[in-house]
Amino acid sequence: MPVTSLAPPAPSRRTVHVDMDNVSHAHLPAILFVSVLVHTIGTLTGLELEYVAMVKRAPARRRPRKAKPGTKGLAPGESRLEKVEGPAAEALATVEKAGGTVIAMYREPLGGHPVLLAVLPIDVVEPTPFQRDLSDTHHKRLAEVIAKTGRYLDPVIAVVAPTQGFWTPNGRHRLAAMRRLGARSITALIVVDREVAWQILALNTEKAHNLKERSLEVIRIYRGLVEEDAGRPESRFAFYLDEAALVTLGVCYERAPRFGGGVYHSILRRLENFSDDPLCTALKAHEKHASTVLDLEEKVAAVVKKLKERGLVSPYLRSFVVARINPLRWIQGNPPPLEDVLKTMRERAAKFNIERIKPQDLAGAAGPPDEV
Repeated sequence: MPVTSLAPPAPSRRTVHVDMDNVSHAHLPAILFVSVLVHTIGTLTGLELEYVAMVKRAPARRRPRKAKPGTKGLAPGESRLEKVEGPAAEALATVEKAGGTVIAMYREPLGGHPVLLAVLPIDVVEPTPFQRDLSDTHHKRLAEVIAKTGRYLDPVIAVVAPTQGFWTPNGRHRLAAMRRLGARSITALIVVDREVAWQILALNTEKAHNLKERSLEVIRIYRGLVEEDAGRPESRFAFYLDEAALVTLGVCYERAPRFGGGVYHSILRRLENFSDDPLCTALKAHEKHASTVLDLEEKVAAVVKKLKERGLVSPYLRSFVVARINPLRWIQGNPPPLEDVLKTMRERAAKFNIERIKPQDLAGAAGPPDEV
């Protein structure tokens, strides 16, 4: 912590500046000592010393500016597409080969990318394999609404699948609803670039709402990316995957469907980041972390069981135990690696003294209920 004395603004006055950039709570005793020292020196020398702690503020977060109206994209007439070339032509050929019909083609008005509006045989369209599971209630209700109107007016977005047919990254329930109604065809907007499927899923309005579904969706996206090209860096897909913690939790849910990941989410979110390692290498790291978390969960479950046997009842028992063994709440500044934190938590869970826990200790407990 550098201490420098600057030139006095007046003969009898000096200003002492203390640079507090990157100062944590651990430095507070030293800061207090410096302030007392400054005061003492001033008393002994007869000088009036001013102590100023200079804190370097974090830079303001910059947000994209709102664009001026009418300055982006294409005019209506510019969206007309008379013929297609390259990947768009290949997509058109795939539609015709599958027995579908392209009824329109245009350049979408923001980026000018080619889009095909097609009617496809419903049997050649499948949801992307990395989406959340189908909701039986939702797709049946959707089928009832479509049947009442007698019209299908909401095309699914589709991309050409890697092997054959088409994938839809955002129309799983509409597709299931139309199949339930016995439809022979479905309307689709064919997007030429298959990578858009990952982007659409990240912004999908039908995306998962709870932690389990989000995590399973993310790990399915991840495995799909690995199948396409495992050598690409993981950090390239941070936008699609949202959080590195969700990849690890997704592996946990794959292995243990009843796993309660809510109590570990904040820990993983704080300590896991996307790396520049290839996807195949990074996935192994996530799988290793998941194994450690599940091992920790077994020890936590054992402690919770013993607490229940002692008559302690609360929907937040697991959250209480995890909070007690979590070392991060006492750590200021940069935390240790995830591996070290999980190791410490496992050791503390193994030594957890249930005899010292009283009912009043649970009064302030909160967090995700045990049934997450």
